[in-house]
This record gives sequence, C-alpha cells and structure tokens, in this order.
Amino acid sequence: MVEVLCHSSIKITEDAIIYIDPFKINEEYHDADYIFFTHSHYDHFSPEDIEKVRKKNTVFIVTEDIKEKAENLFGEENIFAVEPNESYHVSGLDFKTTYAYNVNKAFHPKENRWVGYIIQTNHKTYYIAGDTDNIEEIRDIECDEALIPIGGTYTMNYKEAAELANTIKAKIVIPTHYGSIVGDKEDAIKFKELVKDKEVKILIK
Repeated sequence: MVEVLCHSSIKITEDAIIYIDPFKINEEYHDADYIFFTHSHYDHFSPEDIEKVRKKNTVFIVTEDIKEKAENLFGEENIFAVEPNESYHVSGLDFKTTYAYNVNKAFHPKENRWVGYIIQTNHKTYYIAGDTDNIEEIRDIECDEALIPIGGTYTMNYKEAAELANTIKAKIVIPTHYGSIVGDKEDAIKFKELVKDKEVKILIK
C-alpha cells in the first residue's frame, strides 16, 4: 500500500515499511525500516519528522550532501549515500536511483546530483520522481506505480507532469508535491484529466 501523507511525504507499507522524504508527520510512528531522501531541502529532509518515524535499526538512504548531517544527527550506522543513475542492494532491498533536476529554473540544479528512486519490493515497483522537471533521463521509466510532482514553481506543473505520465510505462500514476507549499487539489484533478490509458490515484485530499 502506498500513501502520500502530505506534499512529497510518502509511505509504502508492504513486507517492510518505507518512507520517502517524511514531512509534517502528525504522530509518533517509529516504524520505518527504510527512509529514503531525494534531496536536502527542508520539506524533504526534516529532522523533526524523521525522529517521529525512525526506530533503532532504520536504514537511511541519503544523497551525498545529506550524509554528514544525517550521521551527526542519527549516528553513522545504517546511513548509505547514493548517486543518480545507479543500482543498489541495501539491507535486503533493491532500488535504482534516477536523475531529478530542473531544466529552466534554479531550485534543483543537475550538478547537485539529487535523485529520484525506483524501489523494488516483493510485490511492486515504485517510482518516486523527487523534485524534478520532465527531463529526458526519466522518460523510459517502467514501474507499477509512479509518484510524480505536479505543483509547479519548483517542479513540473500538472501539464508537464501529465506529459511525463503519458510517456513512461506505469500502471498507476499518483500526483505529489501539491496541497501544502505549492499547488492545490484542482491541479491534481486537471492532471488526472490529461493522463491517458493509466489509472490515476489522488491521495492528497
């Protein structure tokens, strides 16, 4: 099961419990087997919210610019740094990293080497795009469920996101990165109307 808790804060509950960019967490869960981070912006790497979901043996998957801060906050054990466009097997979980960057704005430059993820569980393959525009490197993605930002300003807007959704091979597409800092549910509805031949799930209410 996949949930979009808020903005780009995602929880996948299967054999393991996986969080991506936990943010504005309302309860003390302390159930995370893995926490993935796409980049270091405050709405994606939030120590306050990490504390609410991590437990003793949580595995942290971080970008290089987060690694030192994460080690200082949470200890050096179980923290693994990644680069874009690589494959990994960490603590029993297979995943790949993708590029995630802006092409016409300066918020997420390519040289920062921030990432999206393709996470392979025992049941499904999830693509979490991170904060990105519709870039060439991600247009051949294949997955069961794709979580794509639609809010504009810092990422793709809903039209650009729909173009990507119509290009990649995904069974289900889920819009993210709206409803809190940028974008609103109307963007999600417009996104859904533009996506063809795929199921669209709107999970941010």
